[in-house]
Amino acid sequence: MDAPFPPANFAITALLVEGGTGLVAVALGWALGYPPGDAVAWELAGLAWGAAAAMPLLAVMGAWVWIPWRPFRDLLGLLDETVLPLFRNCHLADLLLVSALAGLGEEMLFRGVLQRAIAGGLEGPWNEAVALVVSGVLFGLAHYLTRTYAVLAALIGWYLGWLWLATGNLLVPIVAHGLYDFLALVYLTRLRDARACPPQGNTPGDGS
Repeated sequence: MDAPFPPANFAITALLVEGGTGLVAVALGWALGYPPGDAVAWELAGLAWGAAAAMPLLAVMGAWVWIPWRPFRDLLGLLDETVLPLFRNCHLADLLLVSALAGLGEEMLFRGVLQRAIAGGLEGPWNEAVALVVSGVLFGLAHYLTRTYAVLAALIGWYLGWLWLATGNLLVPIVAHGLYDFLALVYLTRLRDARACPPQGNTPGDGS
């Protein structure tokens, strides 16, 4: 099935949405007194730890793609019908840019602003744990496609929030999130999709 509108238009829309999330994070962080930029240390170690931290996320994706459990099958079917057709014809550069902005904008909002603000607004030894749980739940709700997907997103949100607490550098979850999104989209739209819907004619593979 072709995308319901041209991939260039969809890529622009996705970039605006993800870029808008980052702008919301900056504005909200300024209003609450938690500028997300203050939580980011632009250093090589943060990039390396973020790349390594994406690997467990890819393992989770591998589990729900390959395990023949009905909720996982239903989720894949929904993605195949509604989400993947939008990304299927996008260029790799589009997928990379959308993923990078998603990692940046969403981590700035959910970890850099909301998690920090919730923790800062609470007292006691459990403030960081409560903030982690609440921000992860909000992250799951923000990604609600099905109940299964929301639960998976909440788990991912808790993991990314833990990365922020463990490293003290928001760059680590930003890189982990963006890299995971990019590799997941490449797999689902280029590799898995090619096997599910092999191209017609004599030209094998993706040709790129």
